Amino acid sequence: MAACVSVMPGLLGSKTSLSHGVYKKMSPSVCFREATGTRSVRAASGASSGSRHNERFCLDLVRSRDYDGFVCSLLLPENARRSSLALRAFNVELAQVKDSVSQKTIGLMRMQFWKSAIEEIYRDEPPNQPVSAELWRAVRKHYLTKRWLLRIIAEREKDLEDRAFRNLQELEMYSENTQSSLIYLLLACLGIKNVHADHVASHIGKAQGIVTCLRATPYNSRRRKVYLPMDVCMLHGASQEDFIRGSREQNVRDVVYDIASQAHVHLQHARSFSKSVPAAAAPAFLQTVVLEDYLQRVRRVDFDVFHQSLQTRNPLLPIQLYLRSWRKTY
Repeated sequence: MAACVSVMPGLLGSKTSLSHGVYKKMSPSVCFREATGTRSVRAASGASSGSRHNERFCLDLVRSRDYDGFVCSLLLPENARRSSLALRAFNVELAQVKDSVSQKTIGLMRMQFWKSAIEEIYRDEPPNQPVSAELWRAVRKHYLTKRWLLRIIAEREKDLEDRAFRNLQELEMYSENTQSSLIYLLLACLGIKNVHADHVASHIGKAQGIVTCLRATPYNSRRRKVYLPMDVCMLHGASQEDFIRGSREQNVRDVVYDIASQAHVHLQHARSFSKSVPAAAAPAFLQTVVLEDYLQRVRRVDFDVFHQSLQTRNPLLPIQLYLRSWRKTY
C-alpha cells in the first residue's frame, strides 16, 4: 500500500511562493527535468489508482457471484490473496457467459475474447479490462501455467452446447477441467509443487463440480433446464420433467443420493492424502468445508434437492472456514 503523506496547508503555501522565485532562475534543462519528474509521479499515481480499481472490481465480482470462494480467498496468505481473487474473478466471468447470452454465437465470441486475452497476457500485453489486468499481475507474480487457464476456457466453451451430462464420468471430466484446474492454479499461487497435493486438487475439483451441479438444480429447473447426468436419471426412472416441476418423489431423491454420494467419495479420497500433503497447501483446499456443509444438509432433508433450507446460505460457514484455516486442515 502506498504511504500516505500529509502536508500542512500553511507550509505548502509558503513553500510554493518561495519556489516561484527560485524556479524563474533555473536553466531550461533543469525546468524540463522538474516537469518530467512531475509527470512521472502523476503517471505512477494514475497507474496505482488503476491497479486499485482493478483489484476492487475483482473483489466485488467474486463477493457477489462466488461468495464461498470469496471467503476462502480472504483466508489465504496475504501473498496469494489478491491473485486468488483474480483467478476466481476470471472463473466467474467464464461461468456466467452461458446464462448471460441469448445466442451461442455470442457466447463463442466472449470465449474467443478470453482466449485472445490469455495469449496477450503471456505476451505482457494484457487487454485494458480489470480482470485481465489482475490476471496478468497474478501470472507475472506466480508464473502461472497457461495450460490450466486455457483448459478452463475450452471446457466452458464446450458447455455452451447447453445439454445435460450423459453420465457421471462426463460431469467429472467437466469438473476436472474447470474446478480442478482452478485449484491447480491456487496451489501455484501458494508456491506448492507436490504430486499428492495435485491428487487432492483433482478430487476436490470433481467433488465441487458435482455439488455445484446439484446446488444449481432448483435454479435451472425454474428455467426448464436440467443438467444432471442422464444415466443416473434413467437408472431411477426420473425424467427431466420431474425435475422441471420440482418433484419430491423417491425416484428423484434417489438420483440426488447417487450423485451426492459420488461427491462424498471424492472428498474421502482427497482426505486420504492429508498426511502426505504439505500443510502450506491446505488453504487451497478450504472449499471442502463448503462442500461438506452442503452434503450434510442435503442428507438431513433426505436428499430433497428442492428443500427450502438448501436455498439459503449457512451463516456459520465463515466461522467454520476460519477454524479449518486456523487448524491448517481440509
